[in-house]
Amino acid sequence: MAPRPRPRPALGVSRGVIAGLIGGLALLAGALYLARPGPTAAPLPGGAHQNAPGGGYRGSLVSPARAAPATVLTDDRGRRVDLAGYRGRAVLVTFLYTHCPDVCPLIASHLRAAQARLGARAAEVALVAISVDPRGDTRRTVADFLRGHALTGRMEYLLGSAAELGRVWAAWSVGSERDAGRPELVAHSALVYGVSATGRLETVYPASSSPDDIAHDVPLLARR
Repeated sequence: MAPRPRPRPALGVSRGVIAGLIGGLALLAGALYLARPGPTAAPLPGGAHQNAPGGGYRGSLVSPARAAPATVLTDDRGRRVDLAGYRGRAVLVTFLYTHCPDVCPLIASHLRAAQARLGARAAEVALVAISVDPRGDTRRTVADFLRGHALTGRMEYLLGSAAELGRVWAAWSVGSERDAGRPELVAHSALVYGVSATGRLETVYPASSSPDDIAHDVPLLARR
């Protein structure tokens, strides 16, 4: 019997391309996991969980509600920013990096759109981004990122050393891991956290949340 021919990749697709596609699907699955709502989503500070919307909010409720983690870092202009300094206003906190190709620009765009929808009530909310890339995020790249997303003067983007940021990530239960194959990329938790005027972590939003839903919740956060 003649030996059977060895199978070849269909349509001339190499094993390397197939492996790349599989790797891309894995990264996409990971991003969707981090962004999805519900009790099985990314962990929250202090072991809290995401529950269904309630209390008039459209965002997922943090249960139990708790004080937002203490956070003091430096912005792109070298000023020290203390999250507690925003008492009396709602605060939307998120974790980004300036070289992010997908989810960070999406979050920035949604926060800017939510702020615009608030009109005169935009003064009731502060937008705060915290770096997940101490190596790649610099004052210059942050300034460029904010300008590119029409957020200059509208969002505080906080920086720090690896040790400083690591403590903040741990307090917020935020994951941040550099891609070994593509070191310019960082896998990280893709959420927006709603902090009330009294400094309590009340709500959480996945990256795909509607700006309308976020804008709807700001006045409620500002009154609580």
